[in-house]
Amino acid sequence: MALTQKGAARRRKRTEELERPAYGWIYKPLLTLLVIYLAVCVGLGIWWSRTPAVFDVEQAVIDQRGTAAQAPASRGAVTTASLMTLVETLLEKPGGYLRNDIAPPGVWLDNMPAWELGVLTQARRLSVALPAMEQSALPALESVQQRLAGDSGDWLYPSTERRLNQALEALDGYLQALDEDGEAAFGDRGQGLAAWLEAVTRSLDDLGLRLSASIGPRAELRDLDIDAEALPARTAWYRVDDVFFEARGQAWAMIHLLRAVQRDQADVLAAAGLEARWEALVAELELSQRRLWSPLVLNGSGFGIFANHSLVLANHMIRARDLSRKLAEQLAAATPTGGAPATGAPVGADDAADSGVDEGAVAPVEQATAEQAPDASPDAAASASEADAAAVEASSGAATADSEPTGSAAGEGAVEPEPETEQASASPPSETTTEAASDESAAEDSEAGAKPQE
Repeated sequence: MALTQKGAARRRKRTEELERPAYGWIYKPLLTLLVIYLAVCVGLGIWWSRTPAVFDVEQAVIDQRGTAAQAPASRGAVTTASLMTLVETLLEKPGGYLRNDIAPPGVWLDNMPAWELGVLTQARRLSVALPAMEQSALPALESVQQRLAGDSGDWLYPSTERRLNQALEALDGYLQALDEDGEAAFGDRGQGLAAWLEAVTRSLDDLGLRLSASIGPRAELRDLDIDAEALPARTAWYRVDDVFFEARGQAWAMIHLLRAVQRDQADVLAAAGLEARWEALVAELELSQRRLWSPLVLNGSGFGIFANHSLVLANHMIRARDLSRKLAEQLAAATPTGGAPATGAPVGADDAADSGVDEGAVAPVEQATAEQAPDASPDAAASASEADAAAVEASSGAATADSEPTGSAAGEGAVEPEPETEQASASPPSETTTEAASDESAAEDSEAGAKPQE
């Protein structure tokens, strides 16, 4: 009997376990998977947030041209290849293009997307300035500008990655046209270069103001030559790192573009004596790319425990802005007849849509063209005309010399008024005729004065 009861109890217990199983063990593997997922996301986030290294612009030309790199290329190949490498870096760096990600871990990151925006901003600036640097108007340059000018956060069709790839295809076609016997080439007098430097100056000035807006005490801005009243609203504490990394991204792109333009326009810069200042500008921007040892962008003050990274970077941006402004002014003064762009290239509203910066049009600084050369010496022509008139007076005794300077740019004098000279020498005025004319005019004056009295 006892054995029967024990057997029935065992069967009943097994039935209850099957009908009501214990689920307490399930949370353990789920928690383990969650921890592994978070660890992978953190590791990928750290890896993807690493800033790409600086590349060599000369090597970029070889990589972009491929088999055609053995043959010489026209002026502008280094700048175009460097711009292509900038866009490729946004697409091929670890994690790819992160600014439009909608899933972890990319959606959790903000430093690298801000850096990408900085690089993309400078790529847009150069794409706007390229038509002014190019001698011929090619549709490929307009296509590049349109592909790069869009919302950097688009993830639906057409996504930002798709538009960047289309811009790369257009740039590749333009680079092929820059072959030695191609139909494209940059101007040999620095056309559009001063206008692009002015756009770079405006970008640096805006970055300096935005970085300074995150600094607490306004007294710390005295050494930066910044008007505290012109600063925008103070940057929120959770946006300080975004502005910081956007500025570093723009500076990173400027370094490569300035080096590339220096290779393409070496003779223009040497003729203007701007090589040393150009190198100083690049060196100042390179200082802004030093390693950030802190895991966070600190906003300390003075000689306290914490550094003020925004203040340090603002110093570099302001110094680079001053150097860029001087370069633009001296380049515009050194090339007064070679700076007119081939076509106008205004900056659209989409060019600054992501950063919120209201940028003006990239106006050409050099207005005079080679066909509008002024006269060689108008003063010399005028003096020659006066000398000819004096010779006519000496030979004829008359006091009439109303000749206009019609000399050419080669320095030729004014054309002598031969008909007037012959008439004056053929019938010189006599003294009796002059006296009779004076008596008649005096009589008429006396009659005119006597009429009111009558």
